[in-house]
Amino acid sequence: MASLFTSVTRAAALASAAALVVTLGACTPRPNGPEPTAEEFFEALATGDTGAAAQLADDPEGARAALNEAWAGLQATGLQAQILSSKYAEDTGSVTYRYTWHLPKDRTWTYDGQLNLVRDEGRWEVRWSATGLHPRLGENQTFALRAEAPPRASVHERTGTNVLVPGYRYHVALDAKAAGADLMATARTVAGELHRFDNTLDPQRLAELASSTRGALSLITLNQADHDAVAPALRSLPGVVITPQPEMVPTDPTFAPAVVNEVKKNVAEDLDGDPGWRVVTVNQNGVDVDVLNEVAGTPAPSVSISLDRSVQTAAQNAVNITGKQAMIVVIKPSTGEILAVAQNAAADREGPLATMGLYPPGSTFKIVTAGAAIERQMATPNTLLGCPGRMDIGHRTVPNYGGFDLGTVPMSRAFASSCNTTFAELASRMPPRGLTEAASQYGIGLDYDIPGLSTVSGSVPPTVNLTERTEDGFGQGKVLASPFGMALAAATVAAGHTPVPQLIAGRETAVTGAQQQIPQDVVEGLRPMMRLVVTNGSAKDLAGSGDVRGKTGEAEFAGGSHSWFTGYRGDMAFSALIVGGGSSEYAVRMLKGMLDSLPPDYQA
Repeated sequence: MASLFTSVTRAAALASAAALVVTLGACTPRPNGPEPTAEEFFEALATGDTGAAAQLADDPEGARAALNEAWAGLQATGLQAQILSSKYAEDTGSVTYRYTWHLPKDRTWTYDGQLNLVRDEGRWEVRWSATGLHPRLGENQTFALRAEAPPRASVHERTGTNVLVPGYRYHVALDAKAAGADLMATARTVAGELHRFDNTLDPQRLAELASSTRGALSLITLNQADHDAVAPALRSLPGVVITPQPEMVPTDPTFAPAVVNEVKKNVAEDLDGDPGWRVVTVNQNGVDVDVLNEVAGTPAPSVSISLDRSVQTAAQNAVNITGKQAMIVVIKPSTGEILAVAQNAAADREGPLATMGLYPPGSTFKIVTAGAAIERQMATPNTLLGCPGRMDIGHRTVPNYGGFDLGTVPMSRAFASSCNTTFAELASRMPPRGLTEAASQYGIGLDYDIPGLSTVSGSVPPTVNLTERTEDGFGQGKVLASPFGMALAAATVAAGHTPVPQLIAGRETAVTGAQQQIPQDVVEGLRPMMRLVVTNGSAKDLAGSGDVRGKTGEAEFAGGSHSWFTGYRGDMAFSALIVGGGSSEYAVRMLKGMLDSLPPDYQA
């Protein structure tokens, strides 16, 4: 064949030939030298016209075959050839060249070499050898372009420790043809070793399925630890095929596994860097002989997530102490960074309850009701309000927990002692959308599309029904919230505005829903009231845990009640929930366990 190029590629190569530069150093070429022949050879080679170039060699067939293999092995899209110098004496000469190959994906490879020429009956011709293509190319060798897998980046939490790193999972298969007469024996060992992962495996059935499957029968994919446990017994068995598969793997399977798994899916395409590449020489058997050029791959930048290892670990240890579904969400108010999402095994069985589970928030919702009352000038923290043991509003009789009666007290005291009757009465005098609009100021009811984390903040539907509105005022009725939503409410009070929650650095969260800024006088009114809950109210167990401010809650449902605490300390807001946990004191104790496990004054 005269050329390796299609007409389109040839046009591109001809353009490359236009860049051919022929220089003989600082000297004027002597007449009758080899330069004209070398220049003609380089021009033909640069256009991919290997046939024309080969005709200028003393071994046209050998030269053409070698040139064709070079273009094909490099997958070259073009070549520039430059004469650097030349010399000759009598009937032998040489030209020093510089080749610049243009390779796929905008790669280039440049090197210098020497082309030898001889004169036969007055005509110069290329004395063909492999060094005419590269000084280190041996006879019966050619080029090959090799791609190097790009290095993968890691994912780390906000303090810098890795949570996802490049690793492998291992696929195990059984090839009946490769097992041959040993198929049944292999099947018995395989079933025995893999029984710990799949107790349905039966040797006879495995052998039958493998025999009726074209190729290898897929069995299971194992993580590194499980693979290491069974590989010694399996890898030498005839017919067993274990294939490593590149995978981002967690450094600690207990560290927010559901969140880390979602993060992995979200950032998977951002972890591959730019691949490296090599040009190698290969012999006639296709075996690599030498590396002529190597360009290392460029790793992608690591990905950072906002989870904080110390907070996540402390929260996880705290929720693990109860057998009931338990969860804690922690948010940094100043930035919206999600510091922890922890839930125990009982909660894990039903999915991401910490961020998507909706429950009546009970008295923690009094943060919203009290804020709405302050904004509507219905009361201030010092306004005297009734806190009777029971109150009839419309068709609903509202009781305080255990029927306690404080008489007439400031709203701050009613808040600290969690008077249902006080906040039910305030809610009953609000318009149908009063609590709905107020809740949105704390982020509840808005939709947050957080890359790497699925969330539902809550729902506070407007209602013209007096009974429903009354019940909504103390977090019962139709009001629902997730621990994520209530943590966001606490973060709003701490920051003075609702922060936009985020998990993966550089990935913006989209917020859907109407939201108004919380008034500053509301914030200033709520903060001391929430502190009073801890110093002289229903969360006294947290009094020794720093400047904690918050609200307890016990939300009733048919057959029991949920245990809640929502609040903040410094630049750390949190919400704790035990589903069916009963009294709020249990959520308070759970949260205290988290706070006491953190470094001293963390985020204070």
